[in-house]
Parts: sequence; C-alpha cells; structure tokens
Amino acid sequence: MELALILSISVISLLFAIYLALQIMKQDRGTPEMQKIGDAIRKGAEAFLKRQYSTIAMLSVILAAIIFVLYAFVRTPMPNDPVDPTRLASYTALSFLFGAFCSGVAGYIGMFVSIRANSRTASAALTSLNRALQISMRGGAVSGLFVVAMSLLGVGGLFGVLQLLGTPVDKIPFMIVGFGFGASFVALFAQLGGGIYTKAADVGADLVGKVEAGIPEDDPRNPAVIADLVGDNVGDCAGRGADLFESTAAENIGAMILGVALFPFFGLKGIMFPLVVRAFGLIASIVGVMFVRTREDADPMAALNKGYYVTAFLAAIGFFIGTKWLLDTPSAPDAWLHFFAAGVIGIVTSIAFVYITQYFTEYRYRPVKSIAESSQTGPATNIITGFAVALESTYLPVITISIAIVASYYLGLTSGLPNAGLYGTAVATMGMLATAAYILAMDTFGPITDNAGGIVEMSHQPDNVRVKTDRLDAIGNTTKALTKGYAIGSAALAAFLLFSAYIDDVNAILKEKGMPAMTSVNIAKPEVFVGALLGAALVFLFSALAIKAVGKAAYFVINDVRAQFKEKPGILQGTEEPDYGRTVDIVTRGALKSMVGPGLLAIGVPIGVGIIFKWFNVGAEAVAALLMVGTIAGILMANVLNNGGGAWDNAKKFIETGMYGGKRSEPHKAAVVGDTVGDPFKDTAGPSLHVLIKLLATITLVLAPLFI
Repeated sequence: MELALILSISVISLLFAIYLALQIMKQDRGTPEMQKIGDAIRKGAEAFLKRQYSTIAMLSVILAAIIFVLYAFVRTPMPNDPVDPTRLASYTALSFLFGAFCSGVAGYIGMFVSIRANSRTASAALTSLNRALQISMRGGAVSGLFVVAMSLLGVGGLFGVLQLLGTPVDKIPFMIVGFGFGASFVALFAQLGGGIYTKAADVGADLVGKVEAGIPEDDPRNPAVIADLVGDNVGDCAGRGADLFESTAAENIGAMILGVALFPFFGLKGIMFPLVVRAFGLIASIVGVMFVRTREDADPMAALNKGYYVTAFLAAIGFFIGTKWLLDTPSAPDAWLHFFAAGVIGIVTSIAFVYITQYFTEYRYRPVKSIAESSQTGPATNIITGFAVALESTYLPVITISIAIVASYYLGLTSGLPNAGLYGTAVATMGMLATAAYILAMDTFGPITDNAGGIVEMSHQPDNVRVKTDRLDAIGNTTKALTKGYAIGSAALAAFLLFSAYIDDVNAILKEKGMPAMTSVNIAKPEVFVGALLGAALVFLFSALAIKAVGKAAYFVINDVRAQFKEKPGILQGTEEPDYGRTVDIVTRGALKSMVGPGLLAIGVPIGVGIIFKWFNVGAEAVAALLMVGTIAGILMANVLNNGGGAWDNAKKFIETGMYGGKRSEPHKAAVVGDTVGDPFKDTAGPSLHVLIKLLATITLVLAPLFI
C-alpha cells in the first residue's frame, strides 16, 4: 500500500508539472524582438546541455562498467548476499545508470521550461507584475516537481522491481545505493560544467562591458550578454536541479538503510517512511506554489514567502500523518511523537537557514551594507570586507546544524526503541528536505526573472516595464542565495545521515566476515589521520580547480569581446551586430573541458584512500575519517563561498540603488570588481561543494565492500 501511494503521488506530481508547463507555453511570447532574443538564449542553452550530457553519458557508462567489474570479480562474496555476485554487480551498475539517467532528465526538463518561460515572463511584465510573478514561479515549479517526483519514482520503482524479483525487503536498500551514486555523479558534472559556464560568461560580460566599455548590464552591444543569460539556465536550472535531485535520492536511500536497523519494530513501514513523507512534501509544494500571487504595488518577495510558509505548514501536517501511520509501534507507544518532533526540527532548520542566508546576503542588513560602505575606498577594501563577511557567515549555520543533529539524535535515543538515535537524525533530514520542491521552484524562479530582465533590456522596452522585471530580478537573486543556503544545510544533515549509513553498511559486512564492528573512527592511528587530512585537502583543491576553471574560461571570453569591439567598431555605436554565437561556443568548449579534472579528482581520492589503506587493514576506517573531515571542511567552505559571493553581489546592487554615488561611480566600479571575485565563489565552487559532500558519501557507500 505504501509503495503504491508513493508511486501514485509521484505520477500525479509529474502530471501537474506537465500541466503547468503547458499553461506556460500558451502564454504570449512578446514582441518579435523579445522572441528573437529568447530564441538565441534557448538555442545556446540547448547546445550546451547537449554537449555536456554527451560527455557525462560517456563517463557514466565507463564508471558503470568499472562498478560491475569491481562487484563481480573483486568484491568478496558474503554468505548473506541476497543474490550471486554477477546479479549483484548487474543490479548495482544498472541502478547507477538509472540514477544518472533520471538525474539528467530531471535537470533537462527544468531547463527546458525555464528557457521558454523567460520571454513569456518578459511579455507578461508589459501589463502585469502579478502575471509575470506567477509565470516565473510556476516555470520554476515545473523543475522542482520534476526533480523530487523523478527521485521518488526512481527509488520507489527500483524498490518495487527488486521486491517483485523476490529480494528480501530489508536487503533492498543496500542493493540500490548505486542509484544515489549515479545521481551524485551527474549532479557533480552538471553543477561544475554549468557553474563554470555561467560565471565565465558573467565575468567576461561584466569586466569588458561595465568596467571597460562603460555600457549597462544586459546591453545588446555586449557580445557576451547572450552567453551570460544562457549561463543562468545551465548553471542555476539544470545544475541546481541535478544537485537537489541527488540530495533527495541519496537521503532517501540513506534513511531507508537506517530504517533496516529498526526492521524488528516497524517492518517495511520504517523503510518506506522516508519516501512517504517525501511524497506528502510534494503535495505541500504544489499547494504552496498555487498560493503565490501579489498586488501590483506589493512586495513580490512577500508572496513567495507566503507560499513557502504554506508549504512548510502542510509538510509538518504530512509528517504528523506519516509518523503516526508508519512509526507507531506497541513496543514504544510514544516513539512516533519523538520522530514527529525530529521531523519538525528539520522543517524549522530549513526555515532558519533561509533567514540566516538572508541576513548575510541581503542589502537590508549590516553585512552587505558594510561591504558597500567599504567600496568607497576602492576594490581592495571591498574585497577585504567581503571576505571577512564570508568567514563570519559560517558560525550561525554551524550552530543551527549542531542543534538539529543533537536534538534529533536524542529524540530518537529517548523514543523507547534501542539504537534509534541515528534514525532520529534521518527523520530530521527528511523534514528539512520536505519543502525541497518549493525551494527549487524559488531557485529556478531566479534565472527566469534574470533572463526576463535581460530580454526587456535588449528589446528596448519602456522604463516602467524594466522597473517590474528589476523588482523580480532582485528577488530572484535573493531566492538563488536562499536555495544555496538551504542546499548547504540539507547537505550537512544528509552527510551525517549518509555517514551513519556507511558505518551501518561496513558493520554489516564486518559481521558477515566474523570481524569486530567499527564502533568509532580513531584518528590517533596515523593512517586514519592521513585519511582525514586528505578529506580536508580535497575540499580546498577541488574549490581551487573550480575557481581557476572560471578564470581560464573567462580569459577567452574577455579576449573575444575585446576582439569583437576592435573588429567591428560599429558595435558600440549600435550600427553593427555582435556575434553572440561565437562567444557562446567559446564558453561552452572552455567549461566542458575544465569540468572533467575536478570531477575525476572527487571520485578518485576516496577510492584511492580506501584501496591503499586496505593494505594496512584500516581501509574502511580511513575512508570514514576522509568522509567525516571532508564533510566538515566542505560545509564550512561552501558557506564561505556561497554567502561571500552573494554578499558581494548584493553590495553592488545596493550601490546601484543610488547609494555612495550610484552606477558608474568609483564605489560602484570597486563593487563590480568585488562581485566579479564573488561570482565563481557563489555560482561555481560553492554549489559544487554541496554535491562533493554527498558524492563522497554515496561513492563510499557503494564501494564500502572493497575497502574491507
């Protein structure tokens, strides 16, 4: 019954997303000039994604073959394996490919709608702010609903197939971990490639256009402007869609593995619980999206917040129903209330992260205002103050995560069930991700409104229309920053959940081999300490490679824009057309070439540590240390990069409102330099670290048998 409900809600959510997409496609695309610009953005985004997914598909097939060989011929068969080694290898490799495929589809569908909603949002802004808000938010909802529903369908569908094949239900979660790894693998490359593309184009457009040529943002005379608008879609839509797909898939499987430990008390219901409450979260998100509407003179952000609060409230009701229905056991009559409270802690944590991120990245508050003020004395003080704000922004998120983990752990521990503490943290993670579909809708809302503003600017619409799209664009910048904060928080809780699942998996293997369980990770052992050190170093090296990749690609963009201004002097006079396609192609090639190195590094390091230290009989423990310390370093670094970049961006926008001399003033030029530094922080390295944290967990979970 539970599985049928999960699959039914997933299908209904997909159908509703298709309904929203069809409604958006019926809207007017605007003037011929708007349509021309929208078509250029669409073609560029589709060309990039086609090349990117071709590369990812090739790498996925190679890695699936390696997984098959490792499971079939290298892994030692266990007495309690549900199937023979060849079938187990086939299931794991196929689930990996299926996870990669579903992740790719979810990301592509989200971008497919966003690159068509942008011109329709621009057209709606000609007459109504509310209509433009609804089109952009519902366009974002298509992405959010597809991502979460595809994740549920994938995990639930695999579970159902293996159940039909006669696999014991308490063994299935361990056999479908490849699905989460496949999702993580695609997410890493999608986020990296999209992030490198979007920021290389943005940096190139800003430095040559705004600073050197002195022309406005989104000016049609800038050859990099179409590439910049394309980048918003491939980075913030396809990339973030793959990121949150991976989050929901990996956390579902991790929580199901922890549910196996309580199988004597809850049976199948404890394993199905994460999927059921995620399905209820989909319903809550659908209702929340439909609540979004605003008056023409009101603040559109208030409308988005209203929808979010409705979603969070309904998700809490869903948790109440889910815990009472599935986690009520005579062995511990009050256990379900403890788990419900843990779920509420997760929901409250997600709200806390939204407000913390707002505080550090919105120009209404002290941190961003201090960066804008420091811009009066030049780029150096802007960067010094901005970096200080970035470092400062780590403390409140860490306190929030710490409270959530400890409180949910003790709620599980005091539930009356033995060893239920970790399941309490799993339920809190499910609570935080209950609103994932709505949060992703707000994230995709950002690039849709950004593109709409660019289309309005490039098609020379009246100032009153640009005022409307500017309001939506400013809110879109905030929602993108909020989503990154949410993604960090969910990654932190999820990483602890997946680390616990890794320990459970390792101990199950050790038990079958007749070896003592791994009850702790002892970093006093030199080999284990080295594993931890390598985990922290991986975060820094990965971030460096991602940021350098933006610098390399931006170098070629800047030179191309300068060359076009030189080759065609009439561009700046408005008498000649720039070659947008040439710039788009340059950024595409640069981004795809640069994404492979950091991606392979992220996959190779944990495998190398596990296999090398296996010869010292501490392979699994060294990998556990790498996972723990890499996660801690990754959470802190992601906060620094995301919040620092967002704060620099909004400090520039604060000055553009007229403060400290406004646009084209010396403080504004200093703020543009700071924003340019922050761009690869917040849109390339930072978001990619969310994926890295979870990729480390899923890859170690899949390959744990090889490290023992």
